[in-house]
Amino acid sequence: MTDVLIVGAGPAGLLLASELRLAGVDTVVVERHAQRPGFCRGFNLNARALDLLARRGLAERLVGEGWQVPHAAFSGLPVTLTLAGTLTDHPYSLGIPQTRVEEILEEHALSRGADIRRGHELLALEQDCQSVTAVVATDDGEYRIRAAYLVGCDGGRSTVRKQTGIEFPGTEATNFSLLGDVEIADPEALPFGVTTGPGGAVFVIPRPGYVRIITSDRQPPADKDTPVTLDLLQTAVDDALGRHVELRAARWLTRFGNAARQAAEYVRGRVILAGDAAHIHPPAGAIGVNVALDDTFNLGWKLAATVRGTAPAHLLDSYHAERHTAGAHVLANTQAQVLLGEADDRLAPLTDLLTRVAGHPAGNRAFAETITGLDTRYQMRPDANHPWLGRLAPDLVLTTGDDRSRLAELLASGRGLLLDLTGGSAIRESAAGWADRVDLVTAACPDHPELHALLLRPDGHTAWLHTGGHDHVDGLHQALQHWYGPAAPPDAVLAETLHS
Repeated sequence: MTDVLIVGAGPAGLLLASELRLAGVDTVVVERHAQRPGFCRGFNLNARALDLLARRGLAERLVGEGWQVPHAAFSGLPVTLTLAGTLTDHPYSLGIPQTRVEEILEEHALSRGADIRRGHELLALEQDCQSVTAVVATDDGEYRIRAAYLVGCDGGRSTVRKQTGIEFPGTEATNFSLLGDVEIADPEALPFGVTTGPGGAVFVIPRPGYVRIITSDRQPPADKDTPVTLDLLQTAVDDALGRHVELRAARWLTRFGNAARQAAEYVRGRVILAGDAAHIHPPAGAIGVNVALDDTFNLGWKLAATVRGTAPAHLLDSYHAERHTAGAHVLANTQAQVLLGEADDRLAPLTDLLTRVAGHPAGNRAFAETITGLDTRYQMRPDANHPWLGRLAPDLVLTTGDDRSRLAELLASGRGLLLDLTGGSAIRESAAGWADRVDLVTAACPDHPELHALLLRPDGHTAWLHTGGHDHVDGLHQALQHWYGPAAPPDAVLAETLHS
């Protein structure tokens, strides 16, 4: 028995385990691989992912270990998308191995009390109106585990998605590429970056002690799961360049395509999908792990409130509504980058147009925010015409007396947050019925004197704000009820106050 069973111990599963444990939800993670892979899939955390991780105090350590690049990853246009001036607290992409990100997230989840079981493979699941029962295999045999909810974070070929019968519509891959982490016998024979030859192009990315080579797989086998060999990669590179460049000491060899698919439902009954289990897309823009973290940051607090019984009825469904839309944007963005990278003269006018737009400071900034998800804005109740509403609130500098703090620090608890920036009693009295779910902090915000109050969801997105006038109470109550349910009776509020 457990509250939530997570299938898959990649970045999505590990961050979700941390979020659930932060809320006191019993969590078990099963991962079919006994050890973390010896290869590294990705090397990039973008500005949006870093902003989210900072709301739980997880970004600083990662930033301290990585290297900062002041632009967003984008392919297909001869333009650099700068992150300077974008709406982020981290105006850079962070180069850091995904393996290291997973190590830090796992360490954090374990410190919170998550039960992570490696070498445990999900075989089957079934759900009813009250729980999900899973059959899990280990080297010592099989066992059954029952959970209130099960979350599939088990990748693009998700067993959870298939067992649940959730459709995965989209487009099949029409072309494939080979990827190899190898050494080049003569490093001067092939420079970093893109080198074109009579048969195609070879992309070389520097890595510590080796290089990552990507080139077209012009004749993929009928079975795309056929293992890639060093000889196959060697032949493809030589054919593209029209000359021989000796490759050796392969660390990881794989094949990937440009398929784009998205789960029709992120939530079906008591089964939920996140990360690659919910969507696959071309690797253009190095967005994959970042979207997975975004999914789970949105899901964690909603699922925790649902398990605890404090969530309004629609809250878990809002995970699908918000992240399915965001996922569709990611599929469109990555597919557009693939098209722009194709050698097709018909696309030249479009490439020229987008290049000119991206050459304008405002256009460049809009491109960068769109590609990284910094422009993510969720629908709020009540809605209002303010640029912060629905978006991740900036990491404001706050003062209380002689003390200074930052907004991100106040969100580390994983609870909702209501900032009273006026010092009056009206906001505090209006929100008293939600004190068991929402922290009320009275402070000043010198950089934004126009702000009177700010309500944030646990994921840091602005649910309501007040900039003046006397009709704010109804709007605050509506937002609190929408995201946190009805106000608690006075005796429950008193009990929470005494507990705090």
